[in-house]
Amino acid sequence: MKTIDDLSKDGLAGKRVFVRADLNVPLEGATITDDGRIRAVAPTIAKLADAGAKVIVASHLGRPAGAPDERYSLAPVATRLGELLGRDVAFATDTVGDSAKATVAALGDGEVTLLENLRFNAGETSKDEAERAAFADQLAALADLYVGDGFGAVHRKHASVYDLPAKLPHAAGDLIATEVGVLRKLTDDVRRPYAVVLGGAKVSDKLGVIDHLLEKADRILIGGGMVYTFLKAQGHEVGSSLLQEDQLPAVREYLTRAEERGVEFVLPVDVLVAPAFPDLAAKAATHPETVAADAMPAGKMGLDIGPETRKLYASKLADAATVFWNGPMGVFEHPDYADGTKAVAQALLDSSAFSVVGGGDSAAAVRILGFDENAFGHISTGGGASLEYLEGKTLPGLAALED
Repeated sequence: MKTIDDLSKDGLAGKRVFVRADLNVPLEGATITDDGRIRAVAPTIAKLADAGAKVIVASHLGRPAGAPDERYSLAPVATRLGELLGRDVAFATDTVGDSAKATVAALGDGEVTLLENLRFNAGETSKDEAERAAFADQLAALADLYVGDGFGAVHRKHASVYDLPAKLPHAAGDLIATEVGVLRKLTDDVRRPYAVVLGGAKVSDKLGVIDHLLEKADRILIGGGMVYTFLKAQGHEVGSSLLQEDQLPAVREYLTRAEERGVEFVLPVDVLVAPAFPDLAAKAATHPETVAADAMPAGKMGLDIGPETRKLYASKLADAATVFWNGPMGVFEHPDYADGTKAVAQALLDSSAFSVVGGGDSAAAVRILGFDENAFGHISTGGGASLEYLEGKTLPGLAALED
């Protein structure tokens, strides 16, 4: 896989470089609530601009239905990117139309533009290869070189991620190179003990990675909404907690396999419960009750791991040499149910392990809860991409960057 340094050998000054970034940041109206993904790719953009390239940045945001939708405009991202780069960032109000063409044509050496949301064009995500290729052709006409640096999108077979690199000289950006290097440390020559912490809402989202990690990890700790399917699989009452009954057979199989392989599968010993899901906007006090994980009341909902489980999980991470964490332990957005996620983050900081926070909500939680990002070994920009890499899947966006 070539890098930006390989592209630089022939000089970048005056070249139009298309950078596929992942700027899919959370918005409240026009306000960016977490700019982590913008900050992650900014060094690559600055590096290209400093080399005299005319930098064309492109990304998706949200899930618009293949047509312009003001709710998903990247205009606020252009403003924030300019602030981080310390230079003006021009904004094209379309992807391949008159505005994009004019904005790119007006770029001087070392200048940067951001195109509007790629998913405003149906060709970006189309399953029809011809339609996708046609959109990639239009994007290719804007540039001379391609740099893939949107790690959070490399598991998608989309036009700007998969089809476009084949149409231009291409290379991986510094962010993708870093992400791949880190994930290799979780799959090849892993330092042991190797502990994995998995949370989040749905166990179905994590089945593939659990299946793969049962062959690699020494310890798997489970939290979040997905844990109640595991507790139910053990025969426990889970009240009105999130439950995927169709996944119970798979979960039982994984618990059996873990025991057979000597992989320690760690589940909560206590949980915080309440009558209903909390109002995240109001964040009013909900007075949760702590109960044993095997004695949940029928009318209550589990919303976080309890205090004894926090201690247990910290002890299971204390001697680890490598830790991968993906998914919060509870409804961390509400102060009453943030302590479980805080405890895992703090345990990673207290450990001497090489720690990887696997993107998505767990990465957002680290920032929202006020932890120093630089204190962790690595915080990934791609939750789904990280998981699929650890599952051993071929990621289309990475395959497209290989020669």
